[in-house]
Amino acid sequence: MADLKPVYKAETVEAAETALDELEEKWDAKHPIVIKSWRKKWLNLSVYFKYPPDIRRVIYTTDAIEAVHRQFRKLTNTKGAFPNENSLLKLLYMGIQNASKNWTMPLQNWNLTLFQLSIYFEGRLDDLLDI
Repeated sequence: MADLKPVYKAETVEAAETALDELEEKWDAKHPIVIKSWRKKWLNLSVYFKYPPDIRRVIYTTDAIEAVHRQFRKLTNTKGAFPNENSLLKLLYMGIQNASKNWTMPLQNWNLTLFQLSIYFEGRLDDLLDI
């Protein structure tokens, strides 16, 4: 839903609330449960705006997750059934291992984002950053 982008890409909470009002005007008649859910959980959702734009982009970007799901679908679509749960897990594990070789593009501005994350979550990334 492209009309939802102005809500989560807004610069401030106030701008996001205005965009949510506009979204509600346009879509409430067709999707009242979605709008009601956003309104009901707005206090939790709006916490996201305390972070800088680079961190927010990592939070709302689903490209990596969608790529993993695409790999899973490719692997499992051709199979009718699995003899047990472990066989499915092994197939998915090996598929991810093979697919990860092709995942070479880092997120845009990842270094800046990583440093901002290390500031906001002080101490939690020290082992990864060799600080």
